Amino acid sequence: MTSEITLFVNPTAGRGRGAHAAQPAASALRDAGFSVRTVLGSDAPDALRRARDAVRGGTGALIAVGGDGMISLALQAVAGTRTPLGVVAVGTGNDFARGLGLPVRDPAAAGRSVAGALKGGDIREIDLGRVVPGRAGAGVGTGDRRDAERWFGSVLAAGFDSRVNDRGNRMRRPSGRLKYDLAMIAELAAFRPLPYRLALDGGPPRDIEATLVAVGNGPSYGGGMRICADAELDDGLLDVTVVGACSRTTLVRVFPKVYRGTHLGHPAVTSYRVRRIELEAAGVTGYADGEPLGALPLTAECVPRAVRVIGC
Repeated sequence: MTSEITLFVNPTAGRGRGAHAAQPAASALRDAGFSVRTVLGSDAPDALRRARDAVRGGTGALIAVGGDGMISLALQAVAGTRTPLGVVAVGTGNDFARGLGLPVRDPAAAGRSVAGALKGGDIREIDLGRVVPGRAGAGVGTGDRRDAERWFGSVLAAGFDSRVNDRGNRMRRPSGRLKYDLAMIAELAAFRPLPYRLALDGGPPRDIEATLVAVGNGPSYGGGMRICADAELDDGLLDVTVVGACSRTTLVRVFPKVYRGTHLGHPAVTSYRVRRIELEAAGVTGYADGEPLGALPLTAECVPRAVRVIGC
């Protein structure tokens, strides 16, 4: 592996922690003998283009510095390649790093961990989810599907949780976690179950009413909410959690259990393990790793060993 590696930085992650995190992470890597090039972008598309250029140019590793959104961008650049991904998690949620047992909000430790793992060849291949718009085999041509596909490492959300994201993203104030807490309260006031159509592993479609459907490559989203608590990152499967039609009171009672993963035992919750899911619901936006995918329908599948992650 070349000693030249790329630091992929989001300076605004974690209310500015990304900018402060880049320096100690880079120092740890340089102290270990690596030549470090830093890549920034004027916006997300520009950052992704630069990251893909670095991967195509043969960088020895792409090290993402930021939160889950930055890691999501990095996954789009390295998925399906031999370029390993390093993670310096300094965002708000950091679910991808937590799921892998990597350091969180300690950029110097994360940089040392990445450097040591690169030198020791400590690289793990894990699965990713791959999403394309529409139903499998319908609506989008092969080339267009490839252009439109998105990779995710943690959870795809579709339902009450994604509507909270929608509302939170429209709110200018307050900032940070409080904004999404307020968005959740507002969505609870307007809460009602939604009609879904889903098909698992190419089986016949089934029509259900549900509060949300979450598709997990990893166990958590939203900063430790273990919505797909039993998901494993290298089993070749996606875990699907369906919270069925329930009252507002039931939802409020079940919600705190998500942080421990004990909600999976509630009678309103059903779980599946699948290789592929086709998901439809009117007026619902899909979010993967906290990033908007667009309106349903969509198809998600597990791609085994899709990315090489450093030091996990």
